[in-house]
Amino acid sequence: MTIFIHSIQGVIIIIVMIAIGYILSWRKWFDENSSRLIAKLVTQIALPAYMISTITHDFTAKKLLSTLPDLRFPVLSMLILFALAAVLYRVMQIKEQHRGLFESMFLNSNTVFIGLPVNMALFGNRSLPYVLVYYMANTTIFWTLGVWLIQRDGTTSEKFNLKTTLGKIFSPPLLGFIVGVLLVIFHIQLPQFVLTDCQYIGGLTIPLSMFFIGIAIQRAGIQNVTIDRDSLGVLSGRFIFAPVLMTLLVLPMPVPVLMKQVFILQSAMPVMTNAPVVAKLYHADEKYAAIMVTETTLLSLAVIPLLMLFVKSGLIT
Repeated sequence: MTIFIHSIQGVIIIIVMIAIGYILSWRKWFDENSSRLIAKLVTQIALPAYMISTITHDFTAKKLLSTLPDLRFPVLSMLILFALAAVLYRVMQIKEQHRGLFESMFLNSNTVFIGLPVNMALFGNRSLPYVLVYYMANTTIFWTLGVWLIQRDGTTSEKFNLKTTLGKIFSPPLLGFIVGVLLVIFHIQLPQFVLTDCQYIGGLTIPLSMFFIGIAIQRAGIQNVTIDRDSLGVLSGRFIFAPVLMTLLVLPMPVPVLMKQVFILQSAMPVMTNAPVVAKLYHADEKYAAIMVTETTLLSLAVIPLLMLFVKSGLIT
């Protein structure tokens, strides 16, 4: 019962912040430009500062380096999910114009705007290295394989650009992570005022991320949520196949229990909020992508407490 109450409390913290973002958007405090600004503040300012502050404060070089081989688990999981999505596309008779989006959303998860706050609420800062390892794999695969898949759906003649893709992979959050790791490995001590600034600015990450999700849900419109084969396919990938597959991959392995718990949670996060943006860029069905972001985010509010209960139940050892 204690585990269940703790899990529910962690989700309630997140739901309250999402609800505030939703209500403020409904009351016209935020518009589309506000949403873009918040996304930029989180990804380009707050999250890099959060990475530097937390990594330099809570981790040692030995601990950080020991997590890098764990990249194999999320990478392998996503590649298997890609193959599975290709099969389900035919079995479930997904619309042809949705194939690339379906496969991309099936295998990639929202590891920052939802995954990071969820793990911080449940496990605290000690989960950050594993959150970041999953984030590295997820970001790289989305901006390479995921974008290529979405581009196949589009009607634009714009081609895959390696320079742009590398710029997306080596984004400010990842660069913040790299800087934090280098500071720890080479025992470089930043001035205290810089670390304090990073701590204060990094503190914006979680609440602004949750406000962003609330705004996105309100703007997408709950009334647009529909359940059909195309949406059921993505929902099954995000909340059934991904966590089950990750559980099967990590459960028998001699790795830290916390890593197993974080990876299972990260694998079952909603669709990436970047999916509609990329769909719009390549003239794919951005409405389908936006609806799936909304549906998976809403459903995650029910799924996450169950997953939290599962990973904290003692079954993951």
